[in-house]
Amino acid sequence: MADSTCATPPSAKQRARWQKLLAEERAEGRIYRQLAAKAAGEEREILNGLADAEARHAAHWEALLGEHVRPTRTPLRVAILGFFARIFGFLFVLALAQRAEERSPYATDADATEQMAADEAIHAEVVRALAARGRARLSGGFRAAIFGMNDGLVSNLALVAGIGAVGVGDTTVLITGVAGLLAGALSMAAGEYVSVQSQRELLGASVPTASAGVVTALDVEANELALVYRARGMSQQEAEQRARAALAAHQAQFDTDTHELPPPGAAWQAAASSFAFFALGALLPILPWLVGAGGTLAMIAAFILVGIALLITGGVVGVLSGSSPLLRATRQLIIGFGAAGATIILGKIFGITLG
Repeated sequence: MADSTCATPPSAKQRARWQKLLAEERAEGRIYRQLAAKAAGEEREILNGLADAEARHAAHWEALLGEHVRPTRTPLRVAILGFFARIFGFLFVLALAQRAEERSPYATDADATEQMAADEAIHAEVVRALAARGRARLSGGFRAAIFGMNDGLVSNLALVAGIGAVGVGDTTVLITGVAGLLAGALSMAAGEYVSVQSQRELLGASVPTASAGVVTALDVEANELALVYRARGMSQQEAEQRARAALAAHQAQFDTDTHELPPPGAAWQAAASSFAFFALGALLPILPWLVGAGGTLAMIAAFILVGIALLITGGVVGVLSGSSPLLRATRQLIIGFGAAGATIILGKIFGITLG
């Protein structure tokens, strides 16, 4: 890696690359500032610190360019990141920024300093940690939303594809799809309600009772705990003092012990959310029949609509998990179409059998 000065005049190609890196550093700094403005406390300080580091990196490229510095335009990749920052918020952008920091070219760039390469490696870990906080806050509701949507898409597409393969009429396919939507959405809602309510009841049974408050009222002199300390060589007075301190600490533990119970109404909220997301997912496969299409055209349209939705949900999961959006989207598509294809085969078999 080189210093911030060059022994020979830089070529036009070098200056163009430096200008590009300068634009990226300036734009990424603005993104971190935007995120910091929406954050608070420690997270705001961390994000502003990242923005300051990006400003130092930008200053390096400015020094290399010297009089050749030009006004920078935001690179398309960073512009998209900024758009997501304004629309979708904190976590989505941090997940994208994490991948961008991990792909930093500074480790192999001859014109970047070793400190800059080290900074980018640390930035990736800092952003990963910030994103992990957001993922932890989001995981429960997000899991239910993605699971409900994906289940509605796949199950109802498989249902209408399978029943369509039997050779029934369009009206039967539509009625079957609507029935599948309602049955599946109600089943999902009931399952989420029972799950959350059962969790609340099980955790509630583990909350310490009022009897925990009598711990410090135990007779220390008649309690074997003091004998333990005396057996270790302490005097009776020292042993009793140590026992009292231990019992007081035990009481404090009971006083501060908290259990993360789902809030009242959480079971109904989970049920409503699952119903809505499943119904939304299950609506897409039957949408062509609802608007008047039929036959093969309607089935092809259903597969296209569901395919697009599967790619979107898979891509979003990929972005938020910090993995490849393309890989996750492709996986969702293969699983969904695989299930639908299997029901088509079964439908054909049953159609031949019934025929």
